[in-house]
Amino acid sequence: MHGVGDSTAAITIVNALPTGIGSAVGIDLPVRAEVELHPAGSSGKWSVEVDEAARTPLVVAALTEALRRFAPGSSGTAELTVRSQVPAARGLKSSSAVSSAVVLAVARATDTDVSLVEVARLAAGVSISAGVSATGAFDDALAGLTWGIVVTDNRRRELLTKIPVGTDLGVALFVPSATHASSREWAPAFATEATAGRVAVEAALRGDWVVAMRENTQLVERVMRYEYGPLRSELERRGALASGVSGMGPALAAVAPRERLSELLNSDPDFRAERRAVAFSTTATGARREVP
Repeated sequence: MHGVGDSTAAITIVNALPTGIGSAVGIDLPVRAEVELHPAGSSGKWSVEVDEAARTPLVVAALTEALRRFAPGSSGTAELTVRSQVPAARGLKSSSAVSSAVVLAVARATDTDVSLVEVARLAAGVSISAGVSATGAFDDALAGLTWGIVVTDNRRRELLTKIPVGTDLGVALFVPSATHASSREWAPAFATEATAGRVAVEAALRGDWVVAMRENTQLVERVMRYEYGPLRSELERRGALASGVSGMGPALAAVAPRERLSELLNSDPDFRAERRAVAFSTTATGARREVP
């Protein structure tokens, strides 16, 4: 029984920590999980084998929970490999992308008909139980599985609305080498920004993702003490429609017409970061899929 699950990285439009409502959009940095199931009976437990490079508590938890959900009452051996192009702990949703891909791979291996929303919900639950996310990052998980900007209630794990993104747009990424702390550690500080967070949420809900992204990054920079204002101003001068901290950072994403991305990546040479231009993901598998 073989299954493949694909997901992608995502960038933040609205961080969910202040209000519980978040918004994100997938970008073309892929994750692929492949699982091989060898059933051995109808009782007992599954033995999980994860390739060493990908073996983390989150990956093991995602695989174990997916087996419990999609192969109840069965036992055997599950062999998992994961390949990811998403830098970890930089704000580009690596945890959500990996857990979503693992859950989807198990669903396909067991021939389970499950919606992408349910895959994202299960991945969000695993992220909370594994201690890697304060909200479960349902928005991030869903964004990595589908196209366009999603706005979600992360407390109820519900999709509120979707916003299309122009095919002429892309993303300039600036990814410093530093990593961020767990969102659980920062949750109390973000809770004090609920009023400012609601401004960003209201903009996203009315489809104004440019304003939402701007309001959100000002909030995140204030809490995390990032000093990205000068770089964001230069990015705007060079053609960015919007830019901001992704997740907890330190990654910064700028959205612009594709023909302007190279110029954006040359901004502020003194700002130390890996720089790359990426497309928005149409879907994780390359074929346009709708969210039920």
